[in-house]
Amino acid sequence: MSKTPPQKRANLRDVATAAGVSVATVSRVMNAPDTVAKKTRKRVEEAMNSLRWVPSAAARAINTGRTRFVGALVPTLDNAIFARFLSKLENQLNTHRLSLVVATTGGDPQVEAEKAKTLIDIGAEGLVVSGITHGQALYDLLDRSQRPAIATSYYDPGYVLPTIGYDNAAAAKLAQEHLTGLGHQHIAVVHGPRLNNDRTEARLSGLTGSNAALELFETEISLAGGCNAARAILQGTQRPTAILCLSDVLASGVLAELHRRDLAVPRDVSVMGIDDLPGSAHIYPELTTVHLPVARMGLAAADAIAEWVETQTVPEPTLLEPSLVLRKSTARPR
Repeated sequence: MSKTPPQKRANLRDVATAAGVSVATVSRVMNAPDTVAKKTRKRVEEAMNSLRWVPSAAARAINTGRTRFVGALVPTLDNAIFARFLSKLENQLNTHRLSLVVATTGGDPQVEAEKAKTLIDIGAEGLVVSGITHGQALYDLLDRSQRPAIATSYYDPGYVLPTIGYDNAAAAKLAQEHLTGLGHQHIAVVHGPRLNNDRTEARLSGLTGSNAALELFETEISLAGGCNAARAILQGTQRPTAILCLSDVLASGVLAELHRRDLAVPRDVSVMGIDDLPGSAHIYPELTTVHLPVARMGLAAADAIAEWVETQTVPEPTLLEPSLVLRKSTARPR
C-alpha cells in the first residue's frame, strides 16, 4: 500500500491570497488583531483554519523583532520551592502575553553563564536568575547583550541587578528566636552546601547573634541529606534539644530518621524548617517552619521583568517578608 505524500505546508502568502488581503494584514491579525477590522480579521482567521496554517514563531520574530519569551535559570527542579516559584512566574507572564523557557544550572556558575547565553541566542527578551552569586561570565554577557535581568530569592537593594525576594538572614533569625524563646539552648543546625549558595550563607549569618550553643551539619539538600544529617547528630556525645533545618526538605529527612530511631517529635527533640513547602503541613508531626512568600515572589518577578521588557522601566528592589508558621513539631524542652 502506497503512502499518500504529505501536502505542501501553507505559508503566510498563501493565507493572504486565500483571504484576499495583503501579507501585512495577515501579520497584523497575528500580532495586533485589535488594529484590524472585525470582518477582515474573520476572513483571515477562516483562511488560516482552512489551510491548517500555524504561525511560525521564528517568522513572527523576524517580522516584529519580538520573541515574547523570558528565560529563567534555577539550580534545580528537584526542589519543590523552585517548581512552585516557576509555576507562578509562568502563569503571571502569560497575563503579559509572554512565555517562559526554563534552564537548570546545578548551582554551577559556568553552566549558568553557558545556558544564559543559549537563552539569549535563541531570543530571550529578559532573564530571571536565582540568588546573587554568579560568575563574571554572566555579568559580562548581560552587559554585552543589554538584556533585562532580575535576581530572585534574595533581597539586596545594593546589588547590581534588581532583586525580588526575602531577607534570608531574617528568616533564619526568626526560626532561631522561636526555638530559643521556647527555652532551647543546644540546637543542631542542618544546612545545604555553602559553595556558590548565597541563600545558605545568608541564613547561617542570621544565626550569629544567638546565645544558644549551635552545632552546624552540612549536607545535600534532599530527604537523604536530612536523614544523613540526623544520623550524624545522633552520633554526637550530647543530643540537642532542637534541630533547626534551613530548608523544609532537610527537615522532612530529619523527621524520617528520628521516626526510624523511635524518637518522638517534639517530646524528645524539636524540629523546625524554613520554606513552608505545601507538604510541610501534612507530614507527621506537622512542621513548624518559616514561610517564605515564594508564590508572591513569582508574581512580582513576572510583573517586574514584563514591565522592563515592555517599557524599558528598570524595577525597584522588592522585599517580601518571611513569617513564622507554628505547628506541632516544636515544644519546650523536657
